Amino acid sequence: MPLLAALVTLVALPAPAEASEALARQRNCLNCHGMDRKVVGPGFKQIAERYAGKNEAAAYLAEKIVKGGAGAWGPVAMAANPHVSKDEAAKLAAWVLSLKK
Repeated sequence: MPLLAALVTLVALPAPAEASEALARQRNCLNCHGMDRKVVGPGFKQIAERYAGKNEAAAYLAEKIVKGGAGAWGPVAMAANPHVSKDEAAKLAAWVLSLKK
């Protein structure tokens, strides 16, 4: 019976990508980023492609999400997002990196 309970729990959990996309929507990331295209900033898949395979990419992106920054994608700066926790930023960064084609 414990195995059945564990399986039911796993089935009830959202997939990580879905959970992270929901978090991206909740934290208003989609106001400036599209999935496949630039809005104000680059699309999430463009970001994933640029940082694929790079050491410390997840940590770099998580910090960029919280603190913002400029210059990586042109003259438009990314606004800081102090309302996003470090844990949320880490989840968002890992999700974005998972979107590589």
